[in-house]
Amino acid sequence: MSITLDSRTLERARRLLCALQDEIRNTLVAARAQQRRHFAKVAAVTAADTIYQIDKLSEDALLAWLERKWPRRWPVELVMEGLEEAWTFPRGTAVADTVWKLVIDPIDGTRGIMHDKRSAWALSGLAPQRGTRNHLGDIVVAAMTELPTTKQWLADQFSAVKGGGKVVARSYDLRAERWQKLAVAPQTGTTFAHGFSTVSRFFPGGKVWLSEFEERLWKALGELEDGAATPAIFEDQYISCGGQLAEILLGHDLMVLDVRPQAFTAIGMGPDGLSSHPYDLCAELILREAGGVVERPEGGRLRDPLDTTSPVAWAAYANPRLARKVRPVVKRVLGEMG
Repeated sequence: MSITLDSRTLERARRLLCALQDEIRNTLVAARAQQRRHFAKVAAVTAADTIYQIDKLSEDALLAWLERKWPRRWPVELVMEGLEEAWTFPRGTAVADTVWKLVIDPIDGTRGIMHDKRSAWALSGLAPQRGTRNHLGDIVVAAMTELPTTKQWLADQFSAVKGGGKVVARSYDLRAERWQKLAVAPQTGTTFAHGFSTVSRFFPGGKVWLSEFEERLWKALGELEDGAATPAIFEDQYISCGGQLAEILLGHDLMVLDVRPQAFTAIGMGPDGLSSHPYDLCAELILREAGGVVERPEGGRLRDPLDTTSPVAWAAYANPRLARKVRPVVKRVLGEMG
């Protein structure tokens, strides 16, 4: 059984992913308004990540939506952290009989939103089913939707189909309950001064190595000299891959480098270090369709398996010229640091 990837099919799939994420956003906003949920309470600890009560709420909403709304003629396998067995829709469908693989992170940025500090993002990517051979490069439709804090009245949403060369971008007005247009404008420059560029180092463990990597990188790029005053290069430790991609899409950030897997390997932490996973990058297609670059830190497209445990190292740039400038330097510095 296979799926025909024509423009009509891809557009319908894009709309489905957006509708699913609308459900997640609306569920969280409503639950928070009722003040009945202890969002920050730990619900479970899995091989992929820690699961909080806010995660369980979003998972219940999306599973119910898939049960009700997903087209029966498009049998799909769901890949999502927290699922201990294969889930397919319609329920009971054998994985071998599905035509799609749907990768979802219902809340990317749980730690920020559960304390009402910063927006999280619902992420999803859809790929033709290829079983264990599926990787991030197979995703042909992607969507990401902002899960806002209580003081926000606008929530952004981005979606795209592979090869379309455009991003559908809009903001939802929570007060008026209607959509409005949103501009997507990654930066076109290749200088870093007075802009935001980040090396991810969110948690204890590996921060010394990552800080040294960053210092070496800026020196090698000619942005930092021994004894010189600190240059005007800013960082934003946004604990959400979706949020980091959104900041580049909106023209706020120039670059994000996430080399935590290399750091953990270098210091002997092994797989216990908390890195990005494929579900965290399942919407990276959107930035690429907007003209940005998402790749491995050393260069080359992301080809990580569509599972919930593989560590993913990645780099995102606002434009190809910036990627060409930084890529060889990243590769060299990583090599020097082993």
